[in-house]
Amino acid sequence: MPGPVLVPILGDQLTRTLASLGGRTKADTVILMMEVCDEATYVRHHKQKIVLVFSAMRHFAEELREAGWTVDYVRLDDPNNAGSFTGELARAIERHDPRLVSVVEAGEWRVRQDMDQWADKFACEVEILRDDRFVCSQAEFDDWAKDRKELRMEFFYREMRRKTGLLMDGNEPAGGQWNYDSENRKPPKEGLAAPERPKFEPDGITHEVIDLVQSRFGDHFGSLERFGWPVTRVEAERAADAFFAERIECFGPYQDAMIAGQDDLFHSMLSTSINLGLLDPLDLCRRAEQAYRDGKAPLNSVEGFIRQIIGWREYVRGFYFNQMPGLAEANALDAHRPLPEFYWTGETEMACLADCIRSTRDNAHAHHIQRLMVLGNFALLAGIEPQAVEDWFLVVYADAYDWVELPNVAAMILYADGGKLASKPYAASGNYINKMSNYCSGCRYKVSQKTGEGACPFNPLYWHFLARHRDRFEKNPRIGRIYASWDRMGEVKQREYLESAAAFLDTLEPAAEGWARQPCA
Repeated sequence: MPGPVLVPILGDQLTRTLASLGGRTKADTVILMMEVCDEATYVRHHKQKIVLVFSAMRHFAEELREAGWTVDYVRLDDPNNAGSFTGELARAIERHDPRLVSVVEAGEWRVRQDMDQWADKFACEVEILRDDRFVCSQAEFDDWAKDRKELRMEFFYREMRRKTGLLMDGNEPAGGQWNYDSENRKPPKEGLAAPERPKFEPDGITHEVIDLVQSRFGDHFGSLERFGWPVTRVEAERAADAFFAERIECFGPYQDAMIAGQDDLFHSMLSTSINLGLLDPLDLCRRAEQAYRDGKAPLNSVEGFIRQIIGWREYVRGFYFNQMPGLAEANALDAHRPLPEFYWTGETEMACLADCIRSTRDNAHAHHIQRLMVLGNFALLAGIEPQAVEDWFLVVYADAYDWVELPNVAAMILYADGGKLASKPYAASGNYINKMSNYCSGCRYKVSQKTGEGACPFNPLYWHFLARHRDRFEKNPRIGRIYASWDRMGEVKQREYLESAAAFLDTLEPAAEGWARQPCA
């Protein structure tokens, strides 16, 4: 008799309607799930991220077994574990002698490159299916992008709105506008506080994984004391229910606000579950739209939420594969400063950075403005090497996978792609952080002071950045006018800015070697 169909399911494919399961019979299918050292250590992932992925995988395997599927599950502590997807697939083929390996395309370039070799490595047939959990296929994105010098998300987003019908009234966008971002930039007001998001007490499976991670990866970055991420579909749905019931109304207006010690504010905190496959992103968008149609959520909040998913999330995935492998090495601004040690320790007197790094360490999370306009903005202004920053972001966040992290960091944050994704660098002085947060009121540095001892470092670093890249940005229509202000300062003031920035940069201690990557142990 011919062997079964072997269906490998990767750790970010925890979806019951996965394309590789479609049309399969349970009696003729073996599902293969693999915890492999390569995936835990190709960068030294935050301990919470490893716990999240492995625990979610183990729970998903149990869910499949309860539904009647045969699941061949390889644990990390299996003494025969091959350490890689390809190695474990080879072992599984020996065990099951399948007639077909059916797998959904990997979300990361390096895994997809390995997967593309499987048909040549193994005697059985191998089929690689499109990941239809995304609205836009890569072929569609590449076709949209092929004749464009600049790939702007806003125009792509409008195509996705038309394709899905989300927030459309016939051929027109709901409310008459495509984008309500201008209504979503309120600074935090006194006493602003959000309902606490649901956190989930680890069960026996999760505790078992926590023990494994503590023993195997105890020297990785981050704390496990506050682990409370959803690890099952039921928990993820509860988290989504809470967001739509309690926080979506204020999500839009305050999505860019930052408050010391309030790590979640009104953000959905659903990205970990979406990226694992526990939640259907299109279903979440439809739920958000229904909240607007029912008068339970304002249009600016709903549109902002939907734009993050069918706009930005879909866009960066398409951009990632369209630009790889070159994007991983891009360094258009010729930045080569080592990552500062304080990105790991949080030991800095800059209150904004210290709080964002604390939240990152404790929660494996910081929201998008903390990542872009504090942690990323500093790296941009200081000229930190893109590959070092990219590795750091990939290590520390529970929702970070290469396909979503690399475009955001290389192109959005660091402008390392030379402007293919973003029309300008997101560079800002201390004034922006002061406007959008309460960090500056408790900082040793004074945001009102521009240069010299005690000045907010973002102030001189901002002008230092613009001065050293004048040739590139002076003719940029979005920021070129800033150079008129620089010229009006005169040589003395300009020198004060440049010397203050240089003096501060000289104080930065580089991180120790080997902080991001290590051999699989």
